[in-house]
Amino acid sequence: MNFGMRCHDICPKGDVDSVLNAVEEMGVHQIQLALGKSIAGYDFGPGHYSPGMAHMLADKLKERGIHVAVLGCYINPTDPDEEKRKASIAKFIEHLKYAKIIGADMVGTETGRYSPSFQVVPETYTEVCYQLLLKSMREIVGAAEKLGVVVGVEAVHDHTLYSPLMMRRFLDDMDSPMVEAILDPVNLISKENYQEQEAVVSQAFDLYADKITMLHIKDFRMERDGPQFEHVGDGLFRYKPLLARIKKEKPHVALLLENSTPQRYHADIAYLQKIYQQV
Repeated sequence: MNFGMRCHDICPKGDVDSVLNAVEEMGVHQIQLALGKSIAGYDFGPGHYSPGMAHMLADKLKERGIHVAVLGCYINPTDPDEEKRKASIAKFIEHLKYAKIIGADMVGTETGRYSPSFQVVPETYTEVCYQLLLKSMREIVGAAEKLGVVVGVEAVHDHTLYSPLMMRRFLDDMDSPMVEAILDPVNLISKENYQEQEAVVSQAFDLYADKITMLHIKDFRMERDGPQFEHVGDGLFRYKPLLARIKKEKPHVALLLENSTPQRYHADIAYLQKIYQQV
């Protein structure tokens, strides 16, 4: 199995060398890197892209044998505030340029909510919101196709792409080889469907396994107001059906642990590896 971790779960934000040294010391060879969450002393907002900065990052990653599986740029592409939405698109396009130089597999985002404050609102589930997502992503994907960089898109139960069916619709509408799916099964689980979680996972694989090229792995517990994230193995998520589908259909796909810690990481992957061997 091909495990990794989010860089900002490994150590606090700091200078490039201290952050990447912490990753290397843990023995983690692939990461999700959110530049603004991990690297201090540099503005990664729109208008600040520098090939020199990107090449410096590339060199330091290569020196330590660290691969960026996902360059995280989690924007709100359905922000109804037009100025903020356009700034987010510009930021994402600049991250595509970083990704090309540092050799990241993709630049990843979720699909947002129809709210300038990112609140859960009913308008997120409307056709108006979905069409705004398409408008934003067509601009982003147009740039990605020119640069030859993959855009990874992640569905979440209370975001614009809130179900496997919506993800399949989106992939069909975008119709681009540069758009792939990041599957986080726990993010598709809600208060309404958590007892049918195997069906949710199965539907995602049935509808778009061809596009799944990255997975996020975590756990959850169910509270009155919805799911809350837990460490791997400490919650209600049932890993066997997921790992069976991965073993059959997506061997060697990258599995990035979320909500893990340096103290837990190796035990967490041993736990998952044991299940993988059983299925």
